[in-house]
Amino acid sequence: MAEGRQIPHHGEAIVLRTWPFHEADLLVSLFTREHGKVKGTARHAMKSRKRFGGALEPATHVRAHYTERPHQELVRLDQFEILWSPLTAPVDTLRLAALQLVTEVLEEAMPDQATDDNIFRLALTVLTSIQSTASVAASTVIPSTGCPIFDPGCAIHTLAPERMGGEAQAASPAQTLTQSIYLPITYFCLWMNRLMGWMPALGHCAACGLHLSDPTLRDQTVYWSPTADGVTCRDDRRPQSRALSAASVTEVHRIFRTPLADLLAESRSPVHSADLRIFAIATLERHLERRLRSATALFAH
Repeated sequence: MAEGRQIPHHGEAIVLRTWPFHEADLLVSLFTREHGKVKGTARHAMKSRKRFGGALEPATHVRAHYTERPHQELVRLDQFEILWSPLTAPVDTLRLAALQLVTEVLEEAMPDQATDDNIFRLALTVLTSIQSTASVAASTVIPSTGCPIFDPGCAIHTLAPERMGGEAQAASPAQTLTQSIYLPITYFCLWMNRLMGWMPALGHCAACGLHLSDPTLRDQTVYWSPTADGVTCRDDRRPQSRALSAASVTEVHRIFRTPLADLLAESRSPVHSADLRIFAIATLERHLERRLRSATALFAH
């Protein structure tokens, strides 16, 4: 930055975290689309909501107006305009944990001022897809064919039940959780691992080189360890290894080639088993070298 020059910035951002700062200010961490992660001060934000309103809630998508100042690490936050807020839908305990997982991973994984439009778009897509179980259960109609549909933009919502292949049924609790929480979170964690370069190759044993997806194998289960890179076959399992089923490995490949909106609206129920969620989150934690607080709350349900 030029000597003594203040530079105004205007652009999209996701609010990651806030902390009390001095008597009435807030320290805010933002993941901006054009400048990566930045931290700034929101003056008098704890006393007055006039300039920021509810825009400082974590996971809120905003248009941020802030000023970069010479010789200072913290920017001055001038004004936020809400583009999307998680508060537009009910926030239950599970949805809160899922939203916090996204913002916590971004806060811990992204270096300051490192831009990555792919990760920004991933985070925004996932955040806006995470719904409360109550709102999904109230709005979801699942035809007798088992179609897990809750995307408000899906044209099938305009069809009568008989045109969707049978009489309408209420979503089961397990289907509701899969649709509203677990699918977006699993999608986010797997893609974050891939975009950060942390995703292990699932097709070969890291110890003996065995082709683990060989259709002639009687057991295509792969094994991973929270303390070591790569996956192994059954014979080369490491200490504390956990199994990842063949169905979950197939699901990983499907997630990497299918947009989240298509997964949410497809005509068959996705796998999204617990072993895949645990694997995806544990891989993040291994490379972040810390436990994710929000994951503990997420797995408590």
